[in-house]
Amino acid sequence: MPQKLTLALALLLSAAWLMAQNQRKEAARMNSLVLSYESAQESVQVSVQAGGQSTAEPPTRTHAKAKITVQSSDAKPYDQTAGPALVEIHLNETFTGDIAGASPVRAFEVRRDDHSSTLISMQRFRGKLGERQGTFVLQGSESVENGKIKARWFVVPGSGTGDLVGLRGEGGFEGDFGKGSEGTLDYWFE
Repeated sequence: MPQKLTLALALLLSAAWLMAQNQRKEAARMNSLVLSYESAQESVQVSVQAGGQSTAEPPTRTHAKAKITVQSSDAKPYDQTAGPALVEIHLNETFTGDIAGASPVRAFEVRRDDHSSTLISMQRFRGKLGERQGTFVLQGSESVENGKIKARWFVVPGSGTGDLVGLRGEGGFEGDFGKGSEGTLDYWFE
């Protein structure tokens, strides 16, 4: 009996020792994985800081100028049920300069009794921007006072076609309402 007890005790101790060794190996492997993960995480953070979008400089912008001439315009009452009046405006414009081409425009105007107004507009430009050919959509917000128009506009993201795919930009124009204006567009590509 004592010999069997000694043998059983020896087997039990061996098994416990093997389990402890396996646990140590597993713990060492887990520590190694954690260190590898932390090292990889630091490496990703360093590479994002070095060249990723989160800390990168904004894209280089190009400044374009154009003379905008209204070729035709048509205004129709949209909703006259109460003041101020709502008017739908259809324009056809041409651009000359750094922006060269044509654009139909659709705008909605809130026309006040003092002849001032506020407009929102959408237009698809077709032509050249710099040396690139294609189309893009401009969305505008305009105000008119004393026959003068001032506007801010931006390129609708994802609207560029042809050589203008990826175009982004913002700018505006000023001039005589319905007659023509000087426009600018600061643009870049994604």
